[in-house]
Amino acid sequence: MKYAVVTFGCRVNQADSLQIEDALRVRGGVSSPLEEADVVVVNTCSVTASADQAARQTIRRVARINHGARVVVTGCYATRRPEEAGSLPNVIRVVSNALKDSLVDDVADGLGMTTAARDGEGPCGSTLAPGVAGRTALTLRVQTGCEEACSYCIIPSTRGRSRSRPLPSVLRQVQDAIAAGYKEIALTGVHLGSYGRDLDVPRSLLDLLIALSRVDAPVLFRVSSLEPMDCSDAIVDLMASSLRFAPHFHLPLQHGSDVILRAMQRPYTTEYYRRLVDRIAARLPHASIGSDIIVGFPGESDGDFAQMQRMLETLPLAYLHVFPYSDRPGTEASRVYPKVDGRVIRTRSAVIREIAAAMSQRFRQSQIGTTQRALTVDDGQSVVTGNYLKLRLDAPRSRNEWVDLRVTGERDAAVIPAAA
Repeated sequence: MKYAVVTFGCRVNQADSLQIEDALRVRGGVSSPLEEADVVVVNTCSVTASADQAARQTIRRVARINHGARVVVTGCYATRRPEEAGSLPNVIRVVSNALKDSLVDDVADGLGMTTAARDGEGPCGSTLAPGVAGRTALTLRVQTGCEEACSYCIIPSTRGRSRSRPLPSVLRQVQDAIAAGYKEIALTGVHLGSYGRDLDVPRSLLDLLIALSRVDAPVLFRVSSLEPMDCSDAIVDLMASSLRFAPHFHLPLQHGSDVILRAMQRPYTTEYYRRLVDRIAARLPHASIGSDIIVGFPGESDGDFAQMQRMLETLPLAYLHVFPYSDRPGTEASRVYPKVDGRVIRTRSAVIREIAAAMSQRFRQSQIGTTQRALTVDDGQSVVTGNYLKLRLDAPRSRNEWVDLRVTGERDAAVIPAAA
């Protein structure tokens, strides 16, 4: 049976899709283009209205270009609007996030797939080794669900309560991934900083990171999005002192006005965020620090926007993800007025994206002349450094290879020959 998996949204969805794809391959599935697939799994996002729309458009496009495709829809849009998702053309099954881990098991008979016993609890690398399906690094979900109360966010209702994988299970998956050849593993979760709080024997993210710092293998762990209030001094110190962790932090700010942060129900202030970022920059001068920004939250005044603009222009960040605010029905923010006019949101978003572009260029320029350790990706002509720069190599190498290099330009690097 031929299959295709289409993924929208966050790293957690990417990790979920990897697990789905692994399960499909274990059962004899063969990856194929959308036009030829017997089964298409669409793993959806619902963080914005445009994310919902993108999922619907993709499902309709699959039906147009492949009349016989059987479509299985899962993810946050499928969880939030199951009837709507189920009414789309060629959809044979809608699977909520709560049942996503067993999706392939549950639909195998209907898809005409053989069943197969599985070892482990996720993508172990036995069928999805580095390079398969275009992936070099492994994205590993260690936690899902969220119990925070951000006023704009629909995700707690689509992902449910926080649920963590036990530490021994995570370590087994890491060892399986290393055995399969992975050299970089990105740790991800819906609320990664809450890792372990729900376990029978409570743990913490710091406990997990300490355990990973002791892994005896040439593997790099990249910590994905971490809420500012969860990025403790102890975590910063551990990541600064251990070569097992990439010097890369993604810390969503969401807004640069304390008034708006309170309205968003974010549990920190702009001053807290600034101190955190400054501390990381002092401990790890070459670290890449990225952030998320929401523009046009209800009630955002010219003054609130100006405060955010000034703050972003002075923070030592390497990149920004900019999100125009979108009402999510059922959230507290959807009932807050006044709304910001759509044209104003677009104008303000463009301003923040200009700041983001200047920020990225400044960081890239600051790295010229530095030496970095990096992993070769794609066809071996590109690398990703520990501090999250994607660079072109002066000469191609094998894929999934550690190299030492010198950054020669904003987007270029030269490999440093090994000492004779």
